[in-house]
Amino acid sequence: MTPAADPDASSRFRAPRPRLSRRSRIALAAGLLLVVLVVVLFATGVFGGSTPSSDGTADNAFPTSLATVTRRSLTQQTQVSATLGYAAASTVVVPAGTAPTALSQAEQTSTTGQAQLQAAQATLATDTATLGQAHASLSADRAKLGVDCGGDNAGESAASPAAGGSSTSAPCATDVQAVATDEQDVSQATAKVAGDRQAVTSATVGVSSAATSLTQAESSATVYGQSSAYTELPAVGQIVKRGGTLYGISGEPVVLLYGPVAPWRAFMSGMSAGEDVAELNANLRELGYGPGLGGDAFTSATGAAIDALQTAHGMSETGVLLLGSVVFEPGPVRVTAVTPTLGATVQAGPVLDVTSLTRQVTIELDAAEQSDVKVGDPVQITLPDNSTTPGKVSYVGTVATVPSNSDQGGGSSTPTIEVDVTPIDPAATGHLDQAPVNVAITTGSVENALVVPVNALLALASGGYAVEVAAGGVHHLVGVQLGLFDDADGYVQITGTTLTPGTRVVVPSE
Repeated sequence: MTPAADPDASSRFRAPRPRLSRRSRIALAAGLLLVVLVVVLFATGVFGGSTPSSDGTADNAFPTSLATVTRRSLTQQTQVSATLGYAAASTVVVPAGTAPTALSQAEQTSTTGQAQLQAAQATLATDTATLGQAHASLSADRAKLGVDCGGDNAGESAASPAAGGSSTSAPCATDVQAVATDEQDVSQATAKVAGDRQAVTSATVGVSSAATSLTQAESSATVYGQSSAYTELPAVGQIVKRGGTLYGISGEPVVLLYGPVAPWRAFMSGMSAGEDVAELNANLRELGYGPGLGGDAFTSATGAAIDALQTAHGMSETGVLLLGSVVFEPGPVRVTAVTPTLGATVQAGPVLDVTSLTRQVTIELDAAEQSDVKVGDPVQITLPDNSTTPGKVSYVGTVATVPSNSDQGGGSSTPTIEVDVTPIDPAATGHLDQAPVNVAITTGSVENALVVPVNALLALASGGYAVEVAAGGVHHLVGVQLGLFDDADGYVQITGTTLTPGTRVVVPSE
């Protein structure tokens, strides 16, 4: 459709509205700001529909020039501010656990419990033997009673002082008294043995509880105590690799090892198998302390390799690595912040802030623009020295957050998502950390598109867009539909039109 440039053209023509990204809508609005007045001039009849012009300029209050409709490849980009630095920021912490004094107390409690159990068992053995002797005496005296008090001997037992006999000397009477005494001894010995058995049971429970507590204390035993202090700390920017020292506690180095699983227990003989042990074995092997070492079990070879590691670092050779003596990170780290000071008392909590050595650009993208960006999108990074280097989007967040400083009224309250970019040539980004950069994210592209300059577009009063065509000295409007915007070069794809390459369109003069 090609309406003539008459006063009612802008109100009669309506083109479909394109779906644009937020930034493209802003760019389009800025571009149309200069040309929308042209539509007003058309509507008021300033442009004569049949006025010829040899230079492409109509009788206009604003100077114009001509541009050519062409075919070319377009790319659409989103321009954002970002921060250049390093990926995988994390914090190295001193783990909480059982201090050496508490471990000593647990060991003492276990030792005391063992001694109490042994004493209770010994008393039970003695009293059991006494009970056995009491039963034997009772059996013997009962047998004797049966003899002395049976048959003719029974009459003697009935003799009384009145009859001229003696009750104290009669064997039967004596046996009766002996049996009564024996029964009393057995009863007392039985009660004593029952009490002893309760004492042994109680002592056994105590030993079991103390053993459990000791096992837990040993598993969570830390390399530091109440009097431990930091004796070595790294400098900000220092790079530490596997087997290197991160910091020192009371003269003992804390060694960096590689792995994603953070240790939650001390490494020692008798511990159960696990991923943490597998990580330890792999590191000891890679460092050359345990050739062929592998698996997820703590073996004698693991203990020997720990001894070799401790010898190499001037540590006490114990074959045990207490909590806090080694730190696991996925790879080499770069120190970005140090929390304690030399000589400070060691406590559970943060020690170092570190990052990986991987270069990364981080974008806090307006959450409304999340759908415009996807993993794999190519980008162009403009560095602080204005040089550029390519990259790719490696991560697009899915959870929007509001900047913390917005609560105090110190910043924007617009929700953002994190978008990470990996440079194609990390070396080209230098070594700056937390440096401000600009990123152009390519969010779309089209090959061999029919395009016009963005500032050739006219926003029609009735909606839609058109361009002013200059042909044979006559100007007229031609409706267009909008495709991809190339914000960087200032072109826009046009579709749904009869225009062809080579057609001349009016644009504002620069």
